[in-house]
Amino acid sequence: MYSEADHGFMQRALQLAERALYDAAPNPRVGCVIVRDGRIIGEGWTQAPGSNHAEIEALLDARRAGHDVRGATVYVSLEPCSHFGRTPPCATALADAHPARVIAAVEDPNPLVAGTGLAMLRDAGVDVRCGLLAQEAGELNVGFFARMQRGRPWVRLKIAASLDGKTALENGVSQWLTSEEARRDGHAWRARACAVLTGAGTVRADNPQLNVRMVDTPRQPLRVLVDSRLEVSADARIFDGGGVLVAAATDEAGRAPLLRERGVDVIFLPNEHGKVDLAALMRELARRHVNEVHVEAGFKLNGSLVRAGVVDELLVYLAPLLLGEAQGMVHLPALSDLAQAQQLEFREVAAVGGDVRIRARLI
Repeated sequence: MYSEADHGFMQRALQLAERALYDAAPNPRVGCVIVRDGRIIGEGWTQAPGSNHAEIEALLDARRAGHDVRGATVYVSLEPCSHFGRTPPCATALADAHPARVIAAVEDPNPLVAGTGLAMLRDAGVDVRCGLLAQEAGELNVGFFARMQRGRPWVRLKIAASLDGKTALENGVSQWLTSEEARRDGHAWRARACAVLTGAGTVRADNPQLNVRMVDTPRQPLRVLVDSRLEVSADARIFDGGGVLVAAATDEAGRAPLLRERGVDVIFLPNEHGKVDLAALMRELARRHVNEVHVEAGFKLNGSLVRAGVVDELLVYLAPLLLGEAQGMVHLPALSDLAQAQQLEFREVAAVGGDVRIRARLI
């Protein structure tokens, strides 16, 4: 159905979509290539929210170079949108340009689109096909698909540990287990997320800023603190600079007003145990258009997130160290049978500096 050239041009569209990795959210990362007679005449990728989508950028690129798109083939890594949001529908703009063919990698999971963009193009007489490199396109927008299809973000636990699986000494010291290269790589994963989440224990122990510093980024992700009893000091560095959401269960000390004076958004999501309802928190983050959540927390909150069934992926950096008796990665209850173990699937193993990065999916 698809030629070798089709695959090559869609690969290029996916490469362009990667340029939107850090600033497209909450929109999907999309790339678009316009081809005539085997030659690219226009390219584009998703701009920041409120600006042009990939298709519009590609059309403008072609027209600036004096090319007529009529009769060309358009390769786009996600179905063109069909509704008015911050910008007009891309499907309408493409139909008005009269290409001969539009090949999309995958249908848009957004219920406001969900096939209607492709239908609009077909109704306009365009030869429309969909499904080329669909898996690759979905992976690039795994958080967007998660939010649209199941109503919660894609959640990634980032863990730095020794080779024997320890994240901190018995006395709590953990800085720095991994190399500067690994820490920089971790900041790149922070930058691509819509939100970075941690717990009260980590803030009390390390007083982190939890922002992106070691790589360039066009925006800072939302910082989310899980603090069931609102025990973290209002002077903690995580509250500097705004863009912070605190999820709590109760406020016996009456600290919420002080935090709100600092511009912190405080919400209460108690569960039956007097802790934060983590599943409800993820639904709330999805409601706030968060696609990907990057977690950097202690082993207790890591375990709570896994037990709540909201974790999708582990991003583990292993340092060439042995720490012996120390804190582990994820606090989970003891098992009586190996069949009860949480299963994972390795998706990537790579060297980063002197450390090893493992990306594994829960299955």
